Amino acid sequence: MPFLNDASRHPITLPDGSPYTNTVWLKSVIDHPNISVGSYTYYNDFELVEDYAARIAPYLYPGAPEKLIIGKFGQFAHGTRFITDSANHARDWFTAYPFGSFDADLMPHFASEYFENRRDTVVGHDVWIGHDAKIMPGVTLGHGAIIGTGAVVIKDVPPYAVAAGNPARVVKMRFSPEVVALLLELAWWDLPLAQIRELVPVLASADLDALTKALAKKQNGS
Repeated sequence: MPFLNDASRHPITLPDGSPYTNTVWLKSVIDHPNISVGSYTYYNDFELVEDYAARIAPYLYPGAPEKLIIGKFGQFAHGTRFITDSANHARDWFTAYPFGSFDADLMPHFASEYFENRRDTVVGHDVWIGHDAKIMPGVTLGHGAIIGTGAVVIKDVPPYAVAAGNPARVVKMRFSPEVVALLLELAWWDLPLAQIRELVPVLASADLDALTKALAKKQNGS
């Protein structure tokens, strides 16, 4: 079996050889003009899902003014939801009620609020989003970020930060600034798959010496 076989819909094979159908490669199940998904990002759901785009981003309709951009090697637990900007109502008017949605003649009064200045939601590479976490409009999750179970993320999360709570706040950094800089420079997610396979013993450790050597090897082109 090839390393990280993305040719199938389901990335996990059970001991009896059958696929574990709760988990999918998102790239293989989403075809939506406003959503881009990097390779090897998976989503797990304990319920039957017919439309994965609608499940993870229920307010993002085809042709909406904003996008959901998801990086590679993401790990999204059951209940991960992206509340994109099209879900928003006017907040600085005397009413938040969307009259224009129900009466086309009134839509000109809502056009600027509804269709201008929409913000994309961006998820970096190697991001883990916990069970039932909600990512609010316009948020950017940095590479390597971890989002806690049930978190409601309303602000950007830096690379390799752990954010939790409602509203979510950064509760700690996973590594020192020096290690974060090394990881961002290594950018292992952009390497060929064979090289990533070779790096797994380093990535699945906290061996700073090995990480430094891996970066030096990349920089030397060897």
